[in-house]
Order: sequence, then structure tokens, then C-alpha cells
Amino acid sequence: MLKHHRIEVSVARRVHPWENGYAERLIRTLKEEEIHLNDYEDIHEARARIGHFITQVSHQKRPHSALGYLTPMEFQRKNLS
Repeated sequence: MLKHHRIEVSVARRVHPWENGYAERLIRTLKEEEIHLNDYEDIHEARARIGHFITQVSHQKRPHSALGYLTPMEFQRKNLS
């Protein structure tokens, strides 16, 4: 079904279990700092608030140790220049 909708499947290979670590950490942070702290009126509000958290907080304001304590946006700008 994912391939049918042109969504790339991404899972860790057997010999590389650490590949999913970054995604797992994002999910943990999302739950701790957004989802568990809020009561959403409906699925539309949940999607909007979670989307805002990912794009505005996680990607633009939160430094990541795996990126040398840069935000993902800073890291991307630095590596594109």
C-alpha cells in the first residue's frame, strides 16, 4: 500500500539497528512535549498542532546532538553552502 501511494519504505536493516534511532527519538520527543501535554478537540486540530511542532519547534528551534547541536534547518543551511 505504501508503494502504491509512492511513499518510500524506510526501516532498519538487520545488521544496522541504529538506523531507526533518530526517528524513535523524534517520536519520543513529540509524545513528551506535544501529544501528552494537550487535549485535542478533533483529528484536524491534532494534525495541525503536531505538524506545527515538527516543522516549527523540532526542525527550527530544537538543537540535535546528532547534528552537532544545530537545528535541522541550521544543519541543512550549513551543508548546502
